[in-house]
Amino acid sequence: MNKSILNKIVFAVFMLFAVTCMLGSLAAADMNSVSDTELVNINDASVKELAGLAGIGKTKAEAIIAYRNEYGNFESVDDMKKVKGVGKKTFEKISNRITVK
Repeated sequence: MNKSILNKIVFAVFMLFAVTCMLGSLAAADMNSVSDTELVNINDASVKELAGLAGIGKTKAEAIIAYRNEYGNFESVDDMKKVKGVGKKTFEKISNRITVK
């Protein structure tokens, strides 16, 4: 096979791989994000929705839902501070993004 053709094939395969990786990264980022203006109701949000908040990953999101299941709905957004793993700094990051209504 001509070396020039082989180089073009290798380049095309590399570019296809690079584009596939970029699209996968964008899709993963989109799955975990919540719009910067969208309020998240902590009384009915899913793990995915909660994990999209700054400082809240899957583990904290699951803890929030477990707390909600055990103690009932949050009466105010300040009640989030009662959830193990949601400290003052995390609460400050999300307080303007969450609601109980």
